[in-house]
Amino acid sequence: MFRIHYLLFFVVLVLFSCQNKKKEQQRPNILYIMSDDHGYQAISAYDQRYINTPNIDRIANEGVLFTNSFVSNSICGPSRAVLLTGKHCHINGFKENKGAFDGSQQTFPKLLQKAGYTTAIVGKWHLKSDPTGFDYWNILPGQGAYYNPDFIEMGKKKRYEGYAPYVTTDIAIDWLENKRDKSKPFCLLLHHKAVHRTWEPDTADFVEFYNKQYPVPDNYFDDYATREAAAAQKMSIRKPDMDIAYDLKMEYDGVKSRFKWFRTHTGRMTPEQKTKWDEHYQKIQKEFMAKDLKGKEYELWKYQRFMQDYLACVRSMDNSIGEVLDYLDEHGLTDNTIVIYTSDQGFWLGEHGWFDKRFMYEQSFRTPLMMRYPGHIKPGTKCDKLVQNIDYAPTFLDLAGVPIPDDIQGVSLTPLWEEKNPEWRGALYYHYYEFPNEHMVKRHYGIRTKRYKLIHFYNDIDEWEFFDLEKDPEEMLNQYDNTEYADVIKDLKKQLNDLQVQYKDTDRSTY
Repeated sequence: MFRIHYLLFFVVLVLFSCQNKKKEQQRPNILYIMSDDHGYQAISAYDQRYINTPNIDRIANEGVLFTNSFVSNSICGPSRAVLLTGKHCHINGFKENKGAFDGSQQTFPKLLQKAGYTTAIVGKWHLKSDPTGFDYWNILPGQGAYYNPDFIEMGKKKRYEGYAPYVTTDIAIDWLENKRDKSKPFCLLLHHKAVHRTWEPDTADFVEFYNKQYPVPDNYFDDYATREAAAAQKMSIRKPDMDIAYDLKMEYDGVKSRFKWFRTHTGRMTPEQKTKWDEHYQKIQKEFMAKDLKGKEYELWKYQRFMQDYLACVRSMDNSIGEVLDYLDEHGLTDNTIVIYTSDQGFWLGEHGWFDKRFMYEQSFRTPLMMRYPGHIKPGTKCDKLVQNIDYAPTFLDLAGVPIPDDIQGVSLTPLWEEKNPEWRGALYYHYYEFPNEHMVKRHYGIRTKRYKLIHFYNDIDEWEFFDLEKDPEEMLNQYDNTEYADVIKDLKKQLNDLQVQYKDTDRSTY
C-alpha cells in the first residue's frame, strides 16, 4: 500500500511539474530589435519616398504600427538607459553620452530574469558599464565597427569577420539555437550598430545605391529665421559639419578629413573588401572632382552622397532582420514570440539641412515603433496615440505577466490594442542635456500634444519656441510671440509644469 501511495504521489508530482513547465513555455518570448539613428522616413511602412524595407515592414503589417512614437531624450546612450529602466534620464542617472550607466539599478531584464526568463543582449550597448540582468551578453565596444567588428562576449573580446548587421544577427541566432536555456521563455535584445555615422555600406549593396537620386526636403535650405537655437547648431549637411572625407568617403587624391582623430574606413577590411571599396569610392571621387561643384550644387551633391550610403546601410540591416524573422518561422517560435522594432531615436535626412538628432523637432524626436504578437495584435493595426520609449519596459513586463513596479514612469502599451477606447496621455515630456558638444545643440526641454509643441532652450540661452503642428508640420515658424496663441501657450506651460512634477524633473538649478 505504501508503494502504491508513493507511486501515486510521484505521478501527481510529475504531472504538476509538466503542467508548470507547459505553462512556463506558453509565456511569450520577447525579441526586441533596435537600430541606431534609423529615421522613420527610411522605413517604407512610414514613408515610401526613399527605400523599400520589406522585412521591417513585415513586423508592422503583421502587427501594429505606431504613428506617434517618440523618445524622451534624442541621443544614443540616454535612450538605451530609458529603454532598460522605463524612467526618464534624470531619474535613471544617464543624461548624456558620458560617464557610465549604473547597472546596479532596477531594469526590466532583471525583473524578467527573476520571473523565470532567460535574457540576452547582442550588439550595440553604448552604456560603458558591463551589462547586468542578462544571462548572456555579447556587445560591440563603444560605437563598434561596420567591417569585421570586435565584440565583447561576457568580458572577452573577439573579432568576427563579416559585416556588422549580419554578424550581429548571426550571434543572436546562435544564442537562440545553441546557448539559451530552452526550458524557459526568452527575452533577446538585438541591437544593431547600423545606421549610425559614418554609414559604411556592405560591398554587396554598392550597386543598388550607386548614383541614385533622392527627393530633397523642401526645407533643405532653411535659414532658421525665428529659431535662434536652430541657427547655432553644427550638424549641417551643407556645411563642413558633414565632412567630405570622414562622412562621404572622398578621402583620395589629397582630400583630407578635418577630424584629427580620423581613421581610414578601410583599416579593418580584408583585401577583398578593400578592393571592392576602393573601386566603388574612387570612381565616385573621380566623378566628383571632374564636376568641380560650387555653392548650392555642391550642397545638393553632399545630400545625395549622404543618402546613398545611409540607405545602403538600411538595406543590409533590413536583410539581416529578415534572417532572424525567418529563423523564428523555421523553428516554430513565431506564434509565441513578441517582435518589436524601433530605433534609439529619430534622425534628420536632410530636413532643415541637417543630419544627426538631439533636437525636439519632429524628425529627431519621433522614432519608428512597430510590434507583432500573433493571436493578440490584429495584423495591419495602426495606433496614433502618443507613446514614448519610457513605455517599453512596462509593456514587456505586462506582456510577460510580471508586475510593473510603481517607480517605473512609463505605462504599458497593451491597452492600445486590447481596448477600443483606452484612456491615454494627452502630452509627452522631453529633456535634452548634452551641451556643449560636437553638434552644439542647446539644452532644452518641452511638451508635445497631438497638435502643439512648446520648447524652452536654456543654459547659455533663454528662448521659447512654439509650433502649431497642424498648420506648420515642418516647424519653420516660431509662433511664441503670436498673441493669437497666448491662451494655448499659457495652458501648455501649465501642462509642462505638471509633467515636470509628475516625472520629478523639478530641479530648476539645471535649467
